[in-house]
Amino acid sequence: MTHTRHRTARLAAATASAVLACTLLAASPGAQAAAADCFDREKEPYTSKVDSHLHFRPFGGKPIPWEEMLGYLQKSGVEYANVYGIGQTLPYDSSCTYYLDCPGTPVTPSMRNDFANAASYAADPPPDDVHLTMSMTFPDLAHPEGVLDRMELLDENYPGLFRWMGEVNVIKQALLPNGHEAAGEKAIDGWAPFMRELRERDIPLTLHSDLGNNADPTKYLHLMEHVLERYPENKIVWAHAGLSKELTEIGPDEHLGILGRLLDKYPKLTLDISWRVLWDEYFSDPEIRGRYVDFLDRHPTRVIPGTDFVASDDKDFAVYEEELEVTSRINRDLSDEAFRGIALGGNYFRLTGLEEKAPPICESGQRP
Repeated sequence: MTHTRHRTARLAAATASAVLACTLLAASPGAQAAAADCFDREKEPYTSKVDSHLHFRPFGGKPIPWEEMLGYLQKSGVEYANVYGIGQTLPYDSSCTYYLDCPGTPVTPSMRNDFANAASYAADPPPDDVHLTMSMTFPDLAHPEGVLDRMELLDENYPGLFRWMGEVNVIKQALLPNGHEAAGEKAIDGWAPFMRELRERDIPLTLHSDLGNNADPTKYLHLMEHVLERYPENKIVWAHAGLSKELTEIGPDEHLGILGRLLDKYPKLTLDISWRVLWDEYFSDPEIRGRYVDFLDRHPTRVIPGTDFVASDDKDFAVYEEELEVTSRINRDLSDEAFRGIALGGNYFRLTGLEEKAPPICESGQRP
């Protein structure tokens, strides 16, 4: 695409984005309840009002129908959600639904799920009490050539619709048996064109970048550090705070020390505490949970919640409800400021540029 065509396409996308944003804001829950009452923590549920990490499409096989998934959000009280596809898909003719069940079967980056999500959104927009942010999940970060062109392809078909990028993989060890290739430092340097575009559009980027594994807890830390050093002005979200099933034994002091150092050094970094692995392996221990709660209370504006639910059609509402409850349990112990920023969406609203404000906490139910 020539420079002139690129600039024209960008202006058109920006105009469409503004129109779409106005429409979405007018229909969003916060806009309809601008003068919201306070939130009573003693009476209201502790489950998060935001699911910033929700995969509407599975790795393979059939998804939960779009309208059914929207119903899950309504029934569970989630008012804001990121619509992730899964960029790394199993072959269309594979009988697998989950990559771990099929080692050796290639899992390759694709635009398939992004187009499917966009088509569903266009055909069946969300109800007034649910606000959706559409996310691009197609990039192959180990081979970034062409990412910008594919962003423009989405713009041409769905102008202004996609306002997030991710979850995309820097290094995901669980996918290595399926042909996943980590993004090395040279590849990360090659992200510059699309990272510039994300900055100009003010679009956050969620990265799955494993911190390490039990044999070497910080084996891959240098990759995330290189991303942050190379692109300090981008809004970057570190999925699962770098934890994974491969890393279940890092001490909280070491882990929180790394997170705190990076948050202090890179003001645009946000942590995503999605996925029940964090509760099952770390937060469920009261002593360890206390360390993480203290950390979250010290960084109340730098964290967003999520379930990491993958909407394959072998699941139902009970599964989503459980994932939301488990990933929200740590909310119970948070200070009011952290609860308002994380569970009630204050931090998410700032990241997305939404005008909504999290309601204040009622004085009768305030926590320390």
